[in-house]
Amino acid sequence: MNRPPLGSFVMDTLRARVGKVVAADGDRLRLLPIGGGGKWDCATGAARPATVTERLSAATAYLNARSRGEAV
Repeated sequence: MNRPPLGSFVMDTLRARVGKVVAADGDRLRLLPIGGGGKWDCATGAARPATVTERLSAATAYLNARSRGEAV
């Protein structure tokens, strides 16, 4: 996969997590989870564009956790 543009959403296939690309350096991406939280690094080769379903699922999971008081 070519390096995704900043601000795009990708699926980290090694961690099965959706994140927003906030930085890129060489073959590494810095991802921020939907809803905020701890950033993590992902190899460019382990990332693919997130589907609409994956983005909605991640956003729903965050909102549900926030409603239970588990997320800020």
